[in-house]
Amino acid sequence: MKRPLLTLAVVGLGSVLTLSACGSSGSGSADGTTTIRFVAADYGANGENPSRTYWESVISAFTKNYPKIKVDLQVVDWNWMVQNGNQPDVLQTGGYADFAKSGLLYPAEDVLSTSTMADFVPSMLDAGRQGETTYGIPFVSSARMFLINDTLFKQAGLDPSKPPQTWAEVTKAATALKKAGVEVPLGIPLGREEAQAESFIWMMGNGGGYQSGGEYTINSVSNVETFTQLKKWVDGGLTEKSPASVNRTDLTKDFASGKVGMINGSPGQLAELKGMDVTWSAMPGKDRQSNSTLGVGDWVMAFKKSGHRKEIKSFLDFIYQQEHTVSFATRYNLLPVTRSGLNALEKDPAQKALKPFLDILPNATFYPTSDPTWPGVSAQIKTQIGSAVSGDPTMALDALQRAAQQAAR
Repeated sequence: MKRPLLTLAVVGLGSVLTLSACGSSGSGSADGTTTIRFVAADYGANGENPSRTYWESVISAFTKNYPKIKVDLQVVDWNWMVQNGNQPDVLQTGGYADFAKSGLLYPAEDVLSTSTMADFVPSMLDAGRQGETTYGIPFVSSARMFLINDTLFKQAGLDPSKPPQTWAEVTKAATALKKAGVEVPLGIPLGREEAQAESFIWMMGNGGGYQSGGEYTINSVSNVETFTQLKKWVDGGLTEKSPASVNRTDLTKDFASGKVGMINGSPGQLAELKGMDVTWSAMPGKDRQSNSTLGVGDWVMAFKKSGHRKEIKSFLDFIYQQEHTVSFATRYNLLPVTRSGLNALEKDPAQKALKPFLDILPNATFYPTSDPTWPGVSAQIKTQIGSAVSGDPTMALDALQRAAQQAAR
């Protein structure tokens, strides 16, 4: 899946498309037909399961219902940068904050019906808000959970039906796995692919995070304590060697091949793990299981430049119908962002493996996506936070905090 979201094959939500503020998109014709331009990211991988196939089918159904609205579709790779001076009417990608701050976007309530707005999972809708206004419209999501290899647990004399709930229990389990000869008892990938996600997950287990009240708190006491614990596991030989140089994609492959005992995982791994005996559980925290987890999401946004608000609203209300949100999510092992979509999957026996994620998503915590400085800060975290387990945690987090505060000025 060529995307920043859930397949672990690509860097997280950091791929942000850049659009210039000049130019126009969409057009009206003499027969009263209006064309809107829709740019969507490609979630396929290596030419397989391309998103274009999905969108062409949806758009074909849409135009039958709305013959006076044509949709000009462009599907792009996540690394593609829009620099041709034309804003699309609708963009589906990984970040909205810069566009919202620049005043380029319609508020979500202007381009969605009341019923569609009410159907979104509240935590997802909150993550799309800048100030008091929602500009980022959730499109698809995922959540992270703690994943253990049942077979390796049994080999180490551990009960996989009782996964670790605290850091002390993680230490005990990892130590037993190491004694049993497991190559990597606990996977902590802090390579640049998705170090910001791995870090956030462990921070939340100690009441920490990247921001509080809109201010960066990267070097908070709780975050330093979290990385001090991670460093203890690294120094004790309970993790992979040199976590700062290990990416999530590689470590999840090692888990699938039976080399890793415990790791943070996502729905994107379900197909790869088919046939393995594994257990998914809530994240272990310092003193108890975390009551939240990392939620990640991609976004849709509507640009004001062309003035096609009514046509955009018709299109968005259509693509957020339950059948479409469920179809896209199941196509790419992701989670719907609407309550109707989640309910449909919960009732579907074929989606039983997704149930742990469906249950936890409403309680997920998201990156500070509404902050325009977050993409830049996140990029620095990806390349630097690994030094918090190879060196001094306080010094590493202090450096990142200074960089974040500088970016926020």
